[in-house]
Amino acid sequence: MNKSWRFFIVIECLFALLAIWQIINNYLVIVMLGIGLFLMVLSQNNVSETKPKNIKRMIGLTLIFFSLLNIPAVWFMLIFAIIFIGLTGLELSGLPLSNSPFHLRKKMMIVETMEPRNKNGRLEKQQLFGNKRLGSQIYEWDDINLTIASGDTIIDLGNTILPKKDNVILIRKGFGRTRILVPLGVGIHVDCSVFAGTVVFDESRIAMRNEHLMLYSPEYDTSSRRIKIIANTLIGDVEVIQV
Repeated sequence: MNKSWRFFIVIECLFALLAIWQIINNYLVIVMLGIGLFLMVLSQNNVSETKPKNIKRMIGLTLIFFSLLNIPAVWFMLIFAIIFIGLTGLELSGLPLSNSPFHLRKKMMIVETMEPRNKNGRLEKQQLFGNKRLGSQIYEWDDINLTIASGDTIIDLGNTILPKKDNVILIRKGFGRTRILVPLGVGIHVDCSVFAGTVVFDESRIAMRNEHLMLYSPEYDTSSRRIKIIANTLIGDVEVIQV
């Protein structure tokens, strides 16, 4: 729960900063907010007349309310809060609809092999959110190309035989941790761009802040089977583990 609420607070703060920027660039909203706040202050100072005090307060609250509704980022904050609290409430209630919030759901991707088939024109739809498992049906190894908005991702290469060539895993992610399990004896090339997170590879743990990093395993040049891992992550850790 602590991780999920930290995630919620970070996203809401980002939306709040966006809302402030949109307010600054909208003169009509600034005027409405200014008048509303002025009437609120005036109603607090008016201690002698009850009815005018309440009228000024109601007008001030109405102006503030409708001015904020004209800011798209405020709607984003409300929608995200409703979705998050709804999913978290289901989690706390114990209902089997969801075992965890959508941004913390794990993705176990087990890659298997099969007889070669025609690759031309193959179209696959990707999911930005939710659980996804590759490996329920046998298929041959192919380079992995994933685009994920939010969530933890696990890619296990232990159930496949990589071809004797350079193989590629490309991951573009907004938020969440990425863990890639690579069999021993496979040469690894890690190419990461992370805005805020940590890269873990070969017993090294490197904190990154809007940086680009390239790492190679010691046996990369001499290995017949090699994997190149390209990960572009906004916020989250990237872990490459040899098993």
